This record gives sequence, structure tokens and C-alpha cells, in this order.
Amino acid sequence: MTNLLMKCGLVIFCFLLAGWVEFENTPSTAQVVTLDECDPATFNASTAVGPEFCKNVALGASTTFSALFTKAAAGTPDANWDFEPDTLTVKKGTTINAVNQGGEPHTFTEVAKFGGGFIPGLNAPGEEVVPECSGGFSKVSVARTRILQGSQLSVADLPKGEHYFQCCIHPWMRTTVTVK
Repeated sequence: MTNLLMKCGLVIFCFLLAGWVEFENTPSTAQVVTLDECDPATFNASTAVGPEFCKNVALGASTTFSALFTKAAAGTPDANWDFEPDTLTVKKGTTINAVNQGGEPHTFTEVAKFGGGFIPGLNAPGEEVVPECSGGFSKVSVARTRILQGSQLSVADLPKGEHYFQCCIHPWMRTTVTVK
């Protein structure tokens, strides 16, 4: 009887160990949240982007269309337009989900180095457009990184090392992902 219990215990232990090993090797996910504070009244005006562009429902969403450009031109972009977190360290095999919780579209574009986006008026003074963002949405590689309001974009299979992501529209929205 003792021998049978030991064998059953060993079999159960092996199943548990196999499940634990499988769990340890299961790819995980990490989230980057895309935020903005677009003011629907000014962004959706016919003199700005147009109707239904800004779909922000957050209380206090108060960045006006003109203020966004004014702050960027002064080299002090609106801090309420951000990727959170600013830095992220993950294990190899982790999928990054960039989730747009803001009111307007953004991109989550991997770049070789941070720089300007494809809307000149939103770049810092003297900042050049990075090659990965040039051409805007007419370039398929940029269009594929677009995240519409309420949606997400998944990035998988990043190799080990540092990876830089920015919004090609609002280029101060940046995060660094380190894969170990």
C-alpha cells in the first residue's frame, strides 16, 4: 500500500512539475496605455480635424487643438499625451499590447531612435522626422502601427535588447521596451 501511495505521489508530482514548466514557458503579455486629452469641441470643429475625430469621453479632457500645436512648437509638448509606462522591461517572448485609451488615433511605431513625426507642426523645433514615420499613413509600415480609439495593437517576437516606440503623429509619446 505504501509503495502504491509513493508511486501515485510521484506521478502526481510529475504532472504538477510538467504543468509548472509549461506555465513558465508560456509567453506573457505586457501593456502600454496610450493616453491623450483631446478636447472634442475644438478638435472636431470644421476648422480643425473635423467631425467625429476626437472621441474623448474623459472628464477634464481639455487640450484644445490650437494649444496642442502651440505647446509642441514651444518645445513643451502636452504631458497628458503619453505612453504609459515610459519604460518597460520584459522577458523574451512577451507580447506588448498597446491599448489606445485616448480620444484620437495614435501609432505605436518602432523606431531606431526617437525623433519627429509626420505632422511638422507637432515636432519639437529643429526635430527631423524619423525615417520610420516619414510618409505618414500613405506608407504601409506606418499605417500598420495605427491604433484607433478604443482598440489595441500587439507587438510580438521582439529580440533581446532595447526597442524604441513612438507615436508618429505626436512624437513626444514614447516608450522604451527592454527585452531580456
